[in-house]
Amino acid sequence: MNRQELSAASSIGLLYLIRMLGLFMVLPVLPLLAPQIDSATPLLIGLAIGVYGLSQGLLQIPMGLLSDRIGRKPVIAGGLALFILGSLVAAQADDIYGMIVGRFLQGCGAIASTLMALMSDLTRVDQRSKSMAIIGIAIAGSFGLSLVLGPIIGNEYGLAGIFNLTAILGIVGLCFLLVVIPSPQVRSTNLDSTVQRGRLQTVLRDLGLWRLNISVMFLHYLLVSAFSVFPVLFEGTGQIPVDKHSLYYLGTLLTSFILMLPFMWLADRISDIRPMLVVMVSLFLGALVLMRWSGAYYPVLAAMVLFFMAFNLLEVVLPAQVSKLAAAGSRGTSMGVDPTCQFFGIFLGGIVSGWILSVGGITDLVYTNMAIVMVWLIISGTFPKIAQMGSRTIQLGNLDALSAKQRAETLLSVHGVIDAVIIEADQVAYLKVDEQIIDDQQLKQVVESTQR
Repeated sequence: MNRQELSAASSIGLLYLIRMLGLFMVLPVLPLLAPQIDSATPLLIGLAIGVYGLSQGLLQIPMGLLSDRIGRKPVIAGGLALFILGSLVAAQADDIYGMIVGRFLQGCGAIASTLMALMSDLTRVDQRSKSMAIIGIAIAGSFGLSLVLGPIIGNEYGLAGIFNLTAILGIVGLCFLLVVIPSPQVRSTNLDSTVQRGRLQTVLRDLGLWRLNISVMFLHYLLVSAFSVFPVLFEGTGQIPVDKHSLYYLGTLLTSFILMLPFMWLADRISDIRPMLVVMVSLFLGALVLMRWSGAYYPVLAAMVLFFMAFNLLEVVLPAQVSKLAAAGSRGTSMGVDPTCQFFGIFLGGIVSGWILSVGGITDLVYTNMAIVMVWLIISGTFPKIAQMGSRTIQLGNLDALSAKQRAETLLSVHGVIDAVIIEADQVAYLKVDEQIIDDQQLKQVVESTQR
């Protein structure tokens, strides 16, 4: 990567991190500070947590499509402005209703799909995988960072302190956007990282993708729902003071990450991922069992380790399976639908857990989540076998020498190439390949021969 690409990818990763901190920092804090909020009820607290996901889910794809019309940076700047405004509204709120409005406005800054499109505009085709890795690190880091920062800031400065910090971070992100990130000279039609309206219908009809999308929704439902339980479980042990919650979150996260590493290594090497998916979903069930039948110190910590282990692994594996299952040229659209389902899961996690806690208690919530996990296990057992599929994005040259149709037919003749889509305007080919049999050397030779 050249200096400009590295700077752009790092800055875009920072914007992703800011967006995720806005979601996650309140999760471990809001249930504990609820008694300090006027008019708060369990249902309204759940709505305050989940409404962020609702506005994100509703606007994610429309904001990405809008950026195709008016440009990436205006949409991102507008999204960050809404995020900052929502943070300030929530920080100044006198009651739970003002906080709900602020959280909704925060979520209206739905810029994830536009950020991905901007990244594709600012990087060369052969450098996009590295850019995606930088963004992935930022997203993963934001989750751990928020679980540590949230309780620390909440204990010192309350919820207003958390929202004021997110507003400051939003301003920093806006400065990076305007000063550091260059304006793209050309908006590329990158089918691997942007949503295409014409391909939405095909993606939405794919039952295999819907199984994965429902799994992503359940995953984030369980995440948000769990943070209605974890702080209470910590207090229930009688051994974890409120000012130490951040240390326990950090410790259980690190432990789960270490235990997760062998499964990560295995996930990249097995041809059938279905047994691993079933095992990970079963870990959620085990965590819920420990939450229900033991409030003791060590079982609570074990439940959290199991929970974070399953969540962190599936947070990586499920999007990878979406990427593999998507048809050539539909990867960006499929990956755009995926976060929409993720944010709806966040909304459901907040509103459902809030409603159950308002009419029942933690035991009822845990039983409900057990039932959801059982349904998820059944769905996991029906996944089709996903071969070791991958993708290739190839920069073509001298496209006039052959028609796009002829070039696609030539590429499809390469052993291991399953599908090919060519964008003539950008002279780029998007391929779906079988990683077990693809001959990259033959593919390179075919591409070079058609450019002479």
